[in-house]
Amino acid sequence: MASLIAKSASVAPVASRTSTKVQASLKPAVRAVPKAQAPAVRANQMMVWQPINNKQFETFSYLPPLTADQIAKQVDYIVNNGWTPCLEFAEQNQAYVSSDSAVRFGAVSANYYDNRYWTMWKLPMFGCTDPSQVLSEINKCSRAFPNSYQRLVAFDNKKQVQVISFLVQRPRTAQDYCPISERSVSGM
Repeated sequence: MASLIAKSASVAPVASRTSTKVQASLKPAVRAVPKAQAPAVRANQMMVWQPINNKQFETFSYLPPLTADQIAKQVDYIVNNGWTPCLEFAEQNQAYVSSDSAVRFGAVSANYYDNRYWTMWKLPMFGCTDPSQVLSEINKCSRAFPNSYQRLVAFDNKKQVQVISFLVQRPRTAQDYCPISERSVSGM
């Protein structure tokens, strides 16, 4: 065994290490700001999220409720992109995630959302090219279910995904929304 190791060691030539030299050539992408010039973060400028009576939904929930004109512009955007609009609604007690009737499967259920699916208002509006049809369905749903949450969802049939979802109506009796000025704890 020792003769085999000696033969293999004598066959391999020894490489010269004097020909290569490693140099660090990476440069920072941004010049570091000296510590004296860095703005100081003040603790009194930080805000604390108000967890009480401050529930949010979907895409535009962190903005004030959309006006009829803003909803119409979003519907135009959905239809002009060729997406399929779909109107959904849910009563107040079923609109939020709850653990009351949830069945968990442990780590297998990653990204599983309870109460994610609301009742559909009719079928998705496949092939809809007229935004006024979507707005008309929103009005009909609002008249039929005035005390429910309603959201407009849009699907991209090419990518096979949901591309937008936002509330078009909150119940008139909803107590779960607070204005932007009250969404953080102040005066502490």
